[in-house]
Parts: sequence; C-alpha cells; structure tokens
Amino acid sequence: MSHQGVSRSAPSGARGRIECAATAAWTRPATTAPQPNDGPSRRHQRSALAFLAAGALAVPLLAGCSSDDEGSKPLAAQDIAAVPRDSVAEGGTLKMAVDAVPETLNTFQADADAGTTRVAQAVLPSMFTMDATGKPVRNPDYLESAKVIETEPRQVVLYKLDQRAVWSDGREIGAADFAAQWRALSGKDSAYWTARNAGYDRIAKIERGANDLEVRVTFDRPYTDWKSLFSPLYSKDVMGTPDAFNDGARRKLMVTAGPYRVDRIDTAKKDVVLTRNPRWWGRPAKLDEIDLHAVDRGQRAAALAAGTVDVADIDASEAEQIIVAGREKGTGMPLQGAGKTSAKKLRSWALALGMDAEKLPDGRKKLGRAIAKWLEQQHELRDFDVRKSLEPAYTQLALNGSEGPLADDRVRRAVARAIDRQALAKLVLTPLGLPAVPVGSHLALSGQAAYADSSGAIGGLDTHEAQALLADAGWVAGGPIKAEDKTAGAEHGKGDKAKQGDKAGKGDKSEESQGGQDGQYIVGEDDKGPDGKDTRDHQKDHAHGAPGAYAPKGTAAPKGAGAAAAPLAKDGKALTLRFVLPSGPGSETLQNVAGRITQMLAAVGIQTEITKVSDESYFKDHIASGEYDLALYSWPSSAFPATDARPIYAKPVVGADGSLNVEQNYTRVGTDQVDQLFDQALGALDEDEADGLLRKADSRIWASAGSLPLYQRPQVVGVRKGLVNVGAFGFQTPVYQDMGFLKKGAKVSASPTKG
Repeated sequence: MSHQGVSRSAPSGARGRIECAATAAWTRPATTAPQPNDGPSRRHQRSALAFLAAGALAVPLLAGCSSDDEGSKPLAAQDIAAVPRDSVAEGGTLKMAVDAVPETLNTFQADADAGTTRVAQAVLPSMFTMDATGKPVRNPDYLESAKVIETEPRQVVLYKLDQRAVWSDGREIGAADFAAQWRALSGKDSAYWTARNAGYDRIAKIERGANDLEVRVTFDRPYTDWKSLFSPLYSKDVMGTPDAFNDGARRKLMVTAGPYRVDRIDTAKKDVVLTRNPRWWGRPAKLDEIDLHAVDRGQRAAALAAGTVDVADIDASEAEQIIVAGREKGTGMPLQGAGKTSAKKLRSWALALGMDAEKLPDGRKKLGRAIAKWLEQQHELRDFDVRKSLEPAYTQLALNGSEGPLADDRVRRAVARAIDRQALAKLVLTPLGLPAVPVGSHLALSGQAAYADSSGAIGGLDTHEAQALLADAGWVAGGPIKAEDKTAGAEHGKGDKAKQGDKAGKGDKSEESQGGQDGQYIVGEDDKGPDGKDTRDHQKDHAHGAPGAYAPKGTAAPKGAGAAAAPLAKDGKALTLRFVLPSGPGSETLQNVAGRITQMLAAVGIQTEITKVSDESYFKDHIASGEYDLALYSWPSSAFPATDARPIYAKPVVGADGSLNVEQNYTRVGTDQVDQLFDQALGALDEDEADGLLRKADSRIWASAGSLPLYQRPQVVGVRKGLVNVGAFGFQTPVYQDMGFLKKGAKVSASPTKG
C-alpha cells in the first residue's frame, strides 16, 4: 500500500525501499536502497569532478510548448474497496507489511522511511492531507480554517484550530507547538540534525492569534507552498530542544494526537504496534490495532499466505500468483498412483503451475516437496484480492551530464529521441491492466493542478533525428577504435571494484560480445539486445518538438538511418554508455525496461555497458556519487513541486572548498533559467501563476534532456478479502480510522480497476 506525502526527499529504485521521509510508501526507486541523504545537511555534501551546464540550449519558445492539460484527471482510480463507515465492523487487528522497522519516528530526519511516514499519518496531526487528485485539502480533524489573511507588507497565514484538538497528554495543540517545529526546522540552529528545512526557512515569526485556538504565521518572503508546512506536526516536547529532536523520537513517541498511538516497537518480532488513542476526538478508529510488520520484498506473497500480514505491496509476479490462486478450484498433483513420477515430469508440472524456473530445486524428492509447498501456498492465497492503481510516483531514465559523452547535450537529446516511451509504459503497465500513458511532466502527474505534457520540448521518437544529432556531435558510424581505450566511458577512470558492482574488469571485444564479465555485458555491438532480439528500428517518424531538441538545420543524417545502425566512434573511442541497474529482489521490471532501452539505443548506434549492482550500493556508490551514465530510478510526485522538486533540478554549484553541490540533482544537469523559474514560482501566491511558471520550468527541464520521465509506477497491493477502505490509494492520504473488516451482510461496490 502506497501513499503520497508532502516531500520529495529521496528517489526510489526498483521496488521502493528508498523512500522519502514525508512521502507515501511509494518508493519503490525504480529500487529501494539506503537513502542517498546520509547525514545533517546532506544536500550540501554531494560532489562530482566536473559539470557542463546546458544553459546554451536554444529554448526561447519553450513557454508555448506544453500541451494544455489543465483539468486533467488521474489516469487510474484508487482501489481500496471503499465503503461507508457504518459498513465497517468494530474491532480487529490489521497486519500491514513494511520494508523495515523504522529507524526513527521523526519524519524530518535523514533516515526516516516509508514506515516512519505510515506511523506519522496514523498518530500525528497533519494540517493538510492529499485528496484523490493529489491536491492538498484542509484536515477537518485539526483545522477549522487556514488561509492567507495578509500579503503586504508580508504574507501572513492564520490557522484556526479545532477546539477539541489535544495531545495524548491532555494539553491543547497550539502556537507553542508550531513555533517549536519552526525553530527546529528553520536551519538556523545546526544542533538540530534535520534532513530538510524547505519552507520553514521562509518564516519570520509565529505567534498566538486572538485566542489559544489561533496561530499566526508571518513569512519574511512570500511562499506559495505554505500548505506543505506542519504536516506532520510534532509536539513541542519533541521539537523543543536539539536533544529531544535528535534522539527523543527515534524509537518512541510519548505524545501523539491521532486516531492511533504508538503502543510499542518490537525489533525482535519486527513489529510496530499502533493502538487506539483514548483521547482522540474525531471519528473513532474502527480497528483495535494496526501492526506494521517488516517483510522483505520478494517474500510478500509467502507472508500473505502464512497469515503473517493481511496487506502488502507486491510486484507483478506476486499479483499474478494471487490472481491465479483465485481462479483455481482445485489442482491435482502428479504425485499419486503406484509408480514414481519422474523429475522431468515434476519440473514440467512446476513450470505449468507458474513456479520460477530459476528457483526449482534439483532431484525428484526436493522438487516434489517444493511443488507441495507451492500448492499449499496457492490454497491460502485464495483468501486475498489484488488491488491496483497508479502510485503517485514515476520512473525516469537519468542521464548523467557531468562528463563523458552525455556532457554533450546533443548526445543526451539523441538518447531522448531514440527512446519509445510509449512502448516502455506498455511493457510495464499493460500486463497489469493499468493505463499505459507516458508521463509528460517532471513536476506533476496527470490529475494534479500543475500537470501539463511538456515533452514536446524535446520531441518524440525519431531515430533519424537521433542519428543526425549524434553525427553533429562528431560520432561516426564505423570509425576507428583504439584497442587499449575503446569505450567512451573509459576516460572517466572512475571507481574501484567495489563501486563497479559485479563488474570485475573488461575483456577484449570478443569477450564483451559474448557477455563480458559477470554482471556486465555490452549491448549494441551486433544489433542484438541482451535477449538476442533484433534491435533494428522500424518506427516511422514521430511528432517534432521545440528548437533545441534537434541537430542544427542542414545536418545530414548518417546513411541507413532507421535501419540497423553500426556502432559509433569518436576520437578512437566507441560510444558506449554505462547503464547501472539494481540486482536485488523486485528489480526484474527495471531490468526488463533497461533491456528494451538498450535495444532502442543500439538502433541508432549507441552501445550500452550493463552493470548490475547490489541494492545497498546502487544509490550510495553510483547514483549519488555520479558513477553511471544511464540509470533508472523513481521520484514521488509532490503536491508542492515548487518546493520539493527544486533541489532535484537545481543547477549544481561549486562550493568554497571546490566541491560540487548537486543537492538532489543526480544527473548534474541544470540551468540558471530553471532555477529562476522555480524561485519565481515559490514566491507566487496566486496558484494559477505558480502553476504556469512550473510548466515553463518543466519545458526547459525536458529540453536539457537530463532525465526522461517514462511511466507512472504501478501500485499493486495484496489484501485479505473482507478488509475495506485499504489497498491502492493512488494520490490520497490513507484514512486509518476508517480501515477495518466488512460487516456481515454489507457489500462492496465493484473495484474501479477490475475488469
């Protein structure tokens, strides 16, 4: 089960364990690994060797390149078996899978994760939550109203609190709590080990209003995303001192103010236990208890079948396993009768059942036991449904523009023009029955106010144009290659064996053509992809984009453009890009997408060197440190892109010590224009004006070709039958007090995503 949040603090990889401190359980990166932010002021600790800005792009007309997507709708409805509260039974325990027991319960710390967010959503105040379209809406459990009451000489927001709102110790929620959180997160006191301070650094003062239920927040600079603040809100007992902030809320929360409270954290059993808050004033929680239980990705279907959890985010293969189990009325097993069944027949039967061929044991007895265990698991999985929607996050192809071939914006744009984003969306989403629509914005998703498809700024699939761009950049088909230094990435000279993951070194061309070293192979040398399929392009010309997305007028495309392309070379080096991928459980989808991308690039003469690395090192040793050319990972879509997306696309800046501060811009591609548009949007108090500025910024981000949004991530959840108001939430913040078991005799309306 995934839910969105208000911050965009960390990307996700293949499955989603790298998750943002204040976002939903999205992150599934396109992987999940440790957070790239690994200490106080992490945004200021990234460095790289060099950076080539894309500020010279010809983009004077980009303001008009976005399609008019105002009024767009979410591509998929939420799927939670929604019923009215009076159809939900009282009592019971819901066991929900998380990736790990949270290291901290403070969402503003660097090691907060999706489990931290789930706890905060259930036990702490949030002034605003997200609705089904990803729009922030006032939370009536805490706020009677919140609005901007003054704009001159300074912006003032007045919060009027619900008079019933109290902390679990009986104290009223008030201005003192708001002020303590502001001081802790303002960035002015380095003793607070905060992961982010965006927005809080714009506040000038916080004071009591006309009475104890009013809080006046005065800003020293206009701030369009003021609704992002104080969600969640912690008690002054947590925020009041650096010691309390840094250590007091890591493994316990003594004071809460939600429908649930933290009863205990059991690290041995891998449980976080939430129970009803007896001081809760809102709609009473239906469940007696919610247990967050840590279950590894790849073990979710087994945990559901064993009854360890009732709800779990699952991948496509686990979803198919549950669906097949629901269809089967009974499955015979060829182990009966007088004779013995051969291992060959057992293996064939196992494959027919859908078991993973790579995990099948050798030997008849072991194989028989494995099949018996599988059938038992399938029997238990009949008690579960698959609920699916689209996660408020998207997977992108990142192009590292700091050095090497991709430092040339023409090569980046050529890569973009060679990629069929529609085909990639279909590859991932169509098998799940979800809308296969490519994402058209870096800053919002369909249904959100700021969304507009600005991909026209770079242009669609056009292999002729891609080859023309490469030719203009000096990459020649069939050019000479120096044997001792033949790859364009070789001059990087970066990384040791540990950082190269499974890559142990490079053999000669014949070795690489046959697969290279373990974890490494080169695609494009023989017009075949990693699966041996022909990669030649048979696509017709597609729609064109804006100036700056093309080779200069008059540049001739290489002969044979659109047919099988020979590898390209320049200055004795082949055009080979390092494509780094995670290798852990749940990364199969990313690897399939990467395989298709390598075929598309081979069609225009670009070779790719695939390196698979552990999840643990994927972000830390490769993405954050710039040890890659191409990579796949995900960003959550924020309701506050002016605040949360800015560090992702900010132009890297050289610090006083000579290091390069990239913030969260792991592609190292940025422009002054984009920075200026973000700054203008942050200060625009008119929402329509802010959205317009963000669309202009997005057009320029597309044109610089530092990253290519591909598809909205699928959100697939296995849920025990009879559980209601829980599942695939899409954009909407979960309402924990409404979750529970369906009353006898009550019915659920048909799922919007089932067909």
